[in-house]
Amino acid sequence: MHISEGVLAAPVLLSGAALTVVGTAVGLRRMDYDRIMGVAILSAAFFVASLVHVPVGPSSAHLILNGLLGLVLGWAAFPSILVALLLQAVLFQYGGLTVLGLNTFTMAAPAVLCYYLFRPLLRNGKAAVGAFLVGFCSVLLSALFAASALALSGEAFVPLAAGLVAAHIPIMVVEGFITMFAYSFLARVKPEVLQGITA
Repeated sequence: MHISEGVLAAPVLLSGAALTVVGTAVGLRRMDYDRIMGVAILSAAFFVASLVHVPVGPSSAHLILNGLLGLVLGWAAFPSILVALLLQAVLFQYGGLTVLGLNTFTMAAPAVLCYYLFRPLLRNGKAAVGAFLVGFCSVLLSALFAASALALSGEAFVPLAAGLVAAHIPIMVVEGFITMFAYSFLARVKPEVLQGITA
């Protein structure tokens, strides 16, 4: 899901960076001091999970966990994912600094959108279905956003964009189940971390 430097057109990069600035500002404004540790832990989980690449056909895919971050953190998913991607770019040259804003928006915006979209299901006794959909749809939207960024940067990238979405279909299903089981576990052992859903 990391788009590398030198691929995207300048307007696409600038739009992604601007949207990430807005999302991160909202996330930081809404983040309570008491939740900083949780944000850091999930940022570390995102950092590690998205480093493990699995070959899928001619491409590769990796876990993202953005649905889980959105479910637990809400808007704070923006600064959490931004920090993890910044460290990956600096330490391992994954993605890059010029695409940091676009890559952050691509993964954080779906997390926040799905959090608000499926929160009613989580509140109304259909938590398992809601959590699965948050995980599944967050990856789906991330793949679609990344594919759109590629397609907007040139017609030559359209086949690559289609391949990117197809390569992430198994990841969507896996992340749906991971998010569902993680939500169920947290609801039983540490329900206070899910306070944003029930508030």
